Amino acid sequence: MDEIRTLSIDGPGEVSLVAEEAGEVPEGGLLVHTLYSGVSAGTELTYVKGVNPYLNCGWDPELGLFTDGGRAIRYPVRGIGYMQVGRVVASRTRAVEEGTLVAMAYGHRTGYVADPMTDRIVQLPPGFDPLLGIYVAHMGPICANGLLHAAADLYGPAVHGLGDGVRGRRVAVTGAGVVGLLVALFAQEYGAAEVVVVDGTEERLRVARALGARTLHYDEDPAVVLKRRWRHGPHDRGADVVFQCRGRASALATALRLLRPQGSVIDLAFYPHGADEVRLGEEFHHNGLTLRCAQIGRVPRGLGHVWDRERLSHETIELLRRRGAALREHVITDVVEFGEAPRLLRELAAGRRHAVQAVLRQHVDGERG
Repeated sequence: MDEIRTLSIDGPGEVSLVAEEAGEVPEGGLLVHTLYSGVSAGTELTYVKGVNPYLNCGWDPELGLFTDGGRAIRYPVRGIGYMQVGRVVASRTRAVEEGTLVAMAYGHRTGYVADPMTDRIVQLPPGFDPLLGIYVAHMGPICANGLLHAAADLYGPAVHGLGDGVRGRRVAVTGAGVVGLLVALFAQEYGAAEVVVVDGTEERLRVARALGARTLHYDEDPAVVLKRRWRHGPHDRGADVVFQCRGRASALATALRLLRPQGSVIDLAFYPHGADEVRLGEEFHHNGLTLRCAQIGRVPRGLGHVWDRERLSHETIELLRRRGAALREHVITDVVEFGEAPRLLRELAAGRRHAVQAVLRQHVDGERG
């Protein structure tokens, strides 16, 4: 592999593929040939639309603050994307053998020279469907980490299993994108009493129903519907826990309204436009609610020595073994050739194309498609 093609976002609405030299594989390194690269229609499209905060503000990683003046990231933006699956075609390390199927997060590239000392590499089990592998390195752990935060909300550092926060509980999920659908699947698999997915798009609600969840449309006033259905006691109605998986303020406002008093929203969403519609003087204040941000950059405090990203990837693999066929049938809606990537992202960003999960494919003889 002499040349690697990399997706480049050159400006708002401007997407291209650029050629880069693959370079030599150094001692201790390996070369991965990309088979599939999953597209995140949330985070990635904020760069295509020009609304990602890193494009407009500085970022101080030490203080953890966005700052006025300067930009943390400038165009062209390359290397975005965190759902890659590839085959190791050359290895100069005993850590990963040539021919191994791996899941990584190295951005939309046709190939990648990796270093096992600095790159996170998840070796997929023999016989594992490589298309489903797009969820193993990063997206699946994001969703599993949401459940882990729900468990920590109840038990603190005494969490024993990923299902501790949902087992036997009534669970609502706001947002039926990939994150919401995977979270709903995790909650079902770990014994939630009932899982209801709330969204405003009937097509996505149909997918949620196909995966076994009950659904409600935003137009049905889901808070009223669920609080009439889910009664715990006098003046105590609503979801035990809500996973907020849609990057819109209106979805967060709905999530808060769905909760029983003193319940928690586990928030996995990204809000590029802020959250002006979230009225903290209403349900949040009067019902004593909690809002917990669950991002993959950290697991709940006190659990890092037991629950690292490797364990969350393992939990993802187990979920995919059990429910992978349904995900392949209902969630992965668009698989296109890698060369079509610029057009795909432009169309998704402009709303001219709709996909639940889009995937870029690079054909290799002998690989299962």
